[in-house]
Amino acid sequence: MDIVVKGRKTEVPERFRKHVAEKLKLDKIQKLDAKVISLDVEVSKEPNPRQADRCERVEITLRSRGPVIRAEAAASDPYAALDLAAEKLEARLRKQHDKRHTRRGVRRLTAAEVPDHVPGAATLNGNGGLVPEEDSDAVPTKKIGSLEVKGEGPLVVREKTHVASPMSLDQALYEMELVGHDFYLFVDSETKQPSVVYRRHAYDYGVIHLSTDQMVAEAQAADAGGTLHG
Repeated sequence: MDIVVKGRKTEVPERFRKHVAEKLKLDKIQKLDAKVISLDVEVSKEPNPRQADRCERVEITLRSRGPVIRAEAAASDPYAALDLAAEKLEARLRKQHDKRHTRRGVRRLTAAEVPDHVPGAATLNGNGGLVPEEDSDAVPTKKIGSLEVKGEGPLVVREKTHVASPMSLDQALYEMELVGHDFYLFVDSETKQPSVVYRRHAYDYGVIHLSTDQMVAEAQAADAGGTLHG
């Protein structure tokens, strides 16, 4: 297996590519996940001078026969960002490795039970309210229309397409926690509907299912047929 290093709207020097190979030890990664298929490293640069301390971003994507694992970090230079992202990747690999071994013969946790079993989970105060967690980045946020943008911008919309296998809601929650995101898109194995599970507060989750209105679909099909044959 090779490590693929690419730049998004930026050049990647050969010295950095060699550093990636030295930093991401394949033998160490394969010990934690023997089914690794590919390992991609994407480097991008934030052009906004006001974010000079976070202008270099590195995203590592590990694909295997199990769930996809991603880790990303930003810093003032790509080498520091790579170090941070590599640490996150190793931590998530170890988490997956430990779960794979401890979950054999053990029932899955419900969403309500997660805070009691996951280290570092959010806690509640004496009144039952959420204890706020300090924001380590301390980056201000602002509203642009219906979107909340971190920092000074610019507003960038990234588009990605992924292949999805049907899975249960419990599995989707597990996958979301594994990649460290606040939402996870999946196809519900029971309803066969496109769905998204998301974090509401701490470990309180929500799920949205999408369904097609059959009457609307038939009306649109009829209109399309009339246009073609009229």
